[in-house]
Amino acid sequence: MAGTETRTAEEMMTYEKDVENKIAYITLNRPEKMNAPDTDMRMRYGQLLYQANVDDEVKVLVIRAVGDHFGTGADLQEQQGKMFGGPGMAPDPKYEFGFDEGADVKYPPMGSFRYGYNFTDLYTKASAGCRSLQEFKKISIVEVKGYCYGWHFYQAADADIVISADDALYGHASFKYMGWGPRMWTWIETMGLRMFQEMLFTGRPFNAAEMRECKFINSVVPRDKLEDEVQKYAMACAHNGPTDRIAMQKTFLELYKQHRGEYFGSVLTSMFESISTTSIVHADPGEIALNAETMKKGLNNVVKEAEAKLPPEWRLSQLSRKKD
Repeated sequence: MAGTETRTAEEMMTYEKDVENKIAYITLNRPEKMNAPDTDMRMRYGQLLYQANVDDEVKVLVIRAVGDHFGTGADLQEQQGKMFGGPGMAPDPKYEFGFDEGADVKYPPMGSFRYGYNFTDLYTKASAGCRSLQEFKKISIVEVKGYCYGWHFYQAADADIVISADDALYGHASFKYMGWGPRMWTWIETMGLRMFQEMLFTGRPFNAAEMRECKFINSVVPRDKLEDEVQKYAMACAHNGPTDRIAMQKTFLELYKQHRGEYFGSVLTSMFESISTTSIVHADPGEIALNAETMKKGLNNVVKEAEAKLPPEWRLSQLSRKKD
C-alpha cells in the first residue's frame, strides 16, 4: 500500500541482521519528523517483529533511531487525516486495517461506537505495531535518547531491557490532550503506581535519572557512550544460552504478565478511550480539547501554549524547558 510519504516504510524503518551473533536491528529513520511512525511504518514494525520472532538467525532485537531523538510518538496528523479527512484527503479508515482503497469493505459510520473502537482495539493487537513487543519471544533491547514520548514510550515500556542516554525524557503528550494512553496498565506495572500517577496528573515528562530510580530503565549513560552500552548488553544476551531457552524464559514471563492482566489492561483502556471520544467532555477555559479546532491549529502548538503555565523543567519540549 502506498502511504502519504515520498519515502517508503522500508526506507524509514530499516532492518538488518548480524547473523554471526544473532542480533537484529530495527532502526527508525525519520528524524525530520522526530521519528514519528506513520501507518505504514507501524505495520512494518509489527511485521518485522513477527519475522524476527520466527527467524532462527535472530536471538536479540535492538530497536534504535537515527538523529537526536528516539521519537515523539506516532504521526497523529497522518492518522487523524485517515480517520477524519483533511486538506485534499478524504477519510479512509480502512487503510489502517491493511485494506486497499478499492477493497469491498464498508467501515462503520462516523459517530458510531465501532468507528472509534475498531481503531483503539486494533492497537491492542501485535500486528498494529503498538504492543508487538509483548508477544515477542526473543530478547528486545530499546535504545533511548532525547524524546521518548507516545508510541516510543510504548516500546520502551514493553521491551525487556531499556538503555538510556542521560538526556532522555519520557512521557506521553496524550495525558495533556486526552487524559490517558492505551498502555496505561503496563506503565503502572512498570513504573509503580505512585510515580505513574505523578506523570499522569501533572503531565510532565520524567528524565532518565527519575526513570532509573523507579526501575523503568536498566542503564543510564552519557549520549556518547549509548551505542557501546547497548552493544554490550546485546552481546551479553546473545551469548547467554540457546534461543530455545530464551523462548521458554519469555513464555514464562508472558504467563506472569497475563496473570497480572497485561492484555486485559490494553483492551480495557482501548474500550474506555473509544467511549470517551463519543462522550461530551467539557474543557475548562484555556484547557486543551481534542477537537477539529485543535487539530487545525496543530496539536503540538496547542500543547506548547498550555505548557506555558508549567515550570520550565516540567515541559515536554526541550526548547521550552530551557526558557525562563
